[in-house]
Amino acid sequence: MKTIPATLALFLISSAAFAQSTAETTGVNSALSIPPKTEDFVKEVSMSDIFEIESSKLALQKGNAATKAFAQQMIDAHEKTTRELKGLIDGGKVTAPAATGMSDAQKKSFDELKDLSGKEFDDAYQDDQEDAHENAVDVFKRYASEGENADLKAWAAKTLPALEHHLKMAEDLDD
Repeated sequence: MKTIPATLALFLISSAAFAQSTAETTGVNSALSIPPKTEDFVKEVSMSDIFEIESSKLALQKGNAATKAFAQQMIDAHEKTTRELKGLIDGGKVTAPAATGMSDAQKKSFDELKDLSGKEFDDAYQDDQEDAHENAVDVFKRYASEGENADLKAWAAKTLPALEHHLKMAEDLDD
């Protein structure tokens, strides 16, 4: 029995080394604390920003007062990180392209939010924001500690405290 977990771990490690894009999207890199490749980090960050901005715009229309206040802060903060990331790319400090849309999972969550209202909407939006910020904190921590691009690594480290604060705010929406 002990050889199966060891074999699985070896497979996961070798898979992560050869196919980090797949490993990043499946969570293997996170489980093994492997930093994302620069192109994966940029893609994850830009897709997350798009999802958080668009779902928060929806929350401004459908949410209760607390949800709307949080949503406006998320729009402002994630438009800022989008501008900063775009500045790094446009300035030639990062050569990886940003994503132009949400992931399939994010689109599904967004579409589900569109069909909700009242407390159901607020609860689902809050859950989505917790999940999004847990993922963001994880990927930013891993890139900030061992990322390949020095400028992007510094930006990730600088941005991380705000994301950790956003996660706490999203968790507090539940209270």
